Amino acid sequence: MPQYYIWTIGCQMNKAEAERLGSCLEQLGYQPTPAAEEADLVVLNSCVVRQSAENRVINKLNSLKSLKRLHPGVTLAVTGCLVNSEVDQLKKNFPQVDYFFKPGDYPQWLGKAELAQVLPQHPAPSTFVPIIQGCNNFCSYCVVPYRRGQERSRPIEEITDEVKELGHRGVKEVTLLGQNVDSYGHDLPNQPDLADLLTELNTIDGLARIRFLTNHPKDMSTKLIEAIAYLDKVCELICLPVQSGDNDILKAMRRGYTVEQYRQLITQIRNKIPGVALSTDVIVGFPSETEKQFQQTVNLLSELRFDTVHVAAYSTRPGTIASRKFEDNIPVAEKRKRLHIIEQLQESIATEINVHLLDKTVEVLVEGKKEGKWQSRTRSGKLVFFNNNKACLGQLAKIRIKKTSPWSLQGKVESSSAN
Repeated sequence: MPQYYIWTIGCQMNKAEAERLGSCLEQLGYQPTPAAEEADLVVLNSCVVRQSAENRVINKLNSLKSLKRLHPGVTLAVTGCLVNSEVDQLKKNFPQVDYFFKPGDYPQWLGKAELAQVLPQHPAPSTFVPIIQGCNNFCSYCVVPYRRGQERSRPIEEITDEVKELGHRGVKEVTLLGQNVDSYGHDLPNQPDLADLLTELNTIDGLARIRFLTNHPKDMSTKLIEAIAYLDKVCELICLPVQSGDNDILKAMRRGYTVEQYRQLITQIRNKIPGVALSTDVIVGFPSETEKQFQQTVNLLSELRFDTVHVAAYSTRPGTIASRKFEDNIPVAEKRKRLHIIEQLQESIATEINVHLLDKTVEVLVEGKKEGKWQSRTRSGKLVFFNNNKACLGQLAKIRIKKTSPWSLQGKVESSSAN
């Protein structure tokens, strides 16, 4: 029986596509293997959103040259955002690769139906569901629209049927995915939106929780905020990337909103959804970002106090607007310093936020085990670890928090559906 190995790096969309590709390969008679050296088919699911990710992909590709020499019968394929329209150049640069196929597409040489129709055979209790591909925003620093194309939404009926089937396979929570989920539905007949989709999914029996990401501040509607507030299965966690706290940098990034508009949106969300957890993304070291402009970002994060901040140093992506218009003129050492400042700030803020959960009881969904403890998450996305000798996977449990840290919580079971 042939074996396959999938190596994945990058965003949640990549992870979802890798999971579905694996399921499809198993339907074709392949079995998974944890080592590329044992596989008949090796697939690299790539990411190039930052230079560090692209470097890892290229290093992995180069490391597989020796595998191809030792086992010339091995099929090596590459998908993900490394794959652009210049496939001939990719073939020239990486002659060890047999096939390239675009992110979200299906490897047609295997002769199977569309990948989107192939669900995970044995999904985790919390599973990703892509609902829209591509992006029309063209932020100046971002390569994604050039690799994944224009926005393409899946019909509500198709997504609903898929989530129902996942529920039959044991899924308790779905995370709806898109490069910009707030654009969902604008290209469909009758133009349904994300709030309409959430309303439909909220009626599915057996489904306990619904999440979605990532939002775009300029596209998030009042209707969506109200849907999050009143739909009982939609979790009180919103990922809303700000990227910078300075208006001139936001304009150069082509983000389409101001700091003032972003602040108003956060206020509206917190007023409508008490206790909501907020996550954001920040880029430091954008071309010509001054110390004062960086400090504006620090000030905004200090003011708004997010539960989670994902921070990255700017890196030029060939083909983007920023690569053509701006010189990458912030030294690497300065970018690292700014990144470290935000990481330290957020560690302090997260510590203060999480300590308020000490001795509180929270509801968690148990996702698996890590280092002997059950790993779970609250509705607000907090990672919680606890001990229990009983089988808890996929169960909802009440956990009393006994220890807090910036990154996770430790607790004790008060009750669960496994007890």
